[in-house]
Amino acid sequence: MARILLYTGKGGVGKTSIAAATALLCADRGLRTIVLSTDIAHSLADAFEVPLGPEPTQIAPNLDGQEPDVYYNIARYWRTIQSYVSELFAWRGLDEVMAEEMTVLPGMDELGNLLWIADHVNAGTYDVIVVDAAPTGETLRLLSLPDASRWWIERIAPIGRRVSRLGRPMLERILGIPIPRDEVFAAAERLLDRLADVHRLLSDPDQTSVRITLALDKLSVAEARRSFTYFHLFGYPSDLVIANRVLPAGAGPYFAELRKAQQGYLPIVEQEFGPVPVRTVPQFDHEMVGVDRLREIGTALFGDGDPTAVHYRGEPYRVNREDGMYVLQVELPFTERGELQLSRRSDELVLQVGGWRRTLLLPRALVDAPTKGAKMDDGTLRIQFEAPARGKSRAGQRGGRR
Repeated sequence: MARILLYTGKGGVGKTSIAAATALLCADRGLRTIVLSTDIAHSLADAFEVPLGPEPTQIAPNLDGQEPDVYYNIARYWRTIQSYVSELFAWRGLDEVMAEEMTVLPGMDELGNLLWIADHVNAGTYDVIVVDAAPTGETLRLLSLPDASRWWIERIAPIGRRVSRLGRPMLERILGIPIPRDEVFAAAERLLDRLADVHRLLSDPDQTSVRITLALDKLSVAEARRSFTYFHLFGYPSDLVIANRVLPAGAGPYFAELRKAQQGYLPIVEQEFGPVPVRTVPQFDHEMVGVDRLREIGTALFGDGDPTAVHYRGEPYRVNREDGMYVLQVELPFTERGELQLSRRSDELVLQVGGWRRTLLLPRALVDAPTKGAKMDDGTLRIQFEAPARGKSRAGQRGGRR
């Protein structure tokens, strides 16, 4: 089973160097490793000083690198859907080149990168997959795509397929619009299955860890807090926080005030993100590019330790039985009650924190249980459900009719 290490953080904090150094350290210790960039502005090749492309390219013994390309991803994963969308745009009068450009729909690049991760896991080629992710906001969108895509495809595809089967010839004659064929809907459903596999991979704490890189300054720490919350919201808890470019004691008088500020933020970060461990990487006195320099970062970060170890294991949500009630607990660190919006739709619970929303499928035991109340308790959302009488759940009713 391949270990997946996903590094993210505010732009400019050095997450690419940290991801590259981790991958190199894994490879040096005999693990078959690939480091994959999901950032549109790729910089892995610059970090290693080696040209990289949309397919894995060897960087060093046991180490490959990859910088996926949106058009390559479309050709690999979206050909059937792209053909229909291109046909639709051509119907609107766009020339062939423009129609092809317009088929690069929002989210395609990110979804293609997710599918690459799943492909590498399924192929069994690598022991470790290190992901140099985009800055925090884009990474959150990347990780929320499996949930969002599942929601839309499950609701839209069945309706569209029925319309397609019953009225495609008539609608095409009346409207003159190309109606999707069955193979387009089949491709969408296959995509849904693939995304479900990706979600299982990324939400399995034994297989995947999200690691947040930050700088010891006000803006970076504030963004790290928000991302820490949102990763928990989507069920991707972090196992490690990395404070990068920490000035050493001998930095000199010119940097005295900056070092003082950093040393003030460090205990705050350690306290607020605990029990997730915080590790530091020093500010080096030379540019950290190339294999030899990246090895220095890896040694400073992990020493003789295992870079693939799970450094912290938490539960993003769980269900307990308390005083005759079911209590669903969702970890949402740094969240106040006023920032949270909560609603329920049948067997789904909709959580919104700030500008991010997640639809959580309720466990079977809670599907028929009325919601009794909710409260925030020290970074944990506690939602109470009335325990249904035995034999009264939907599952029980279905069983009784058999």
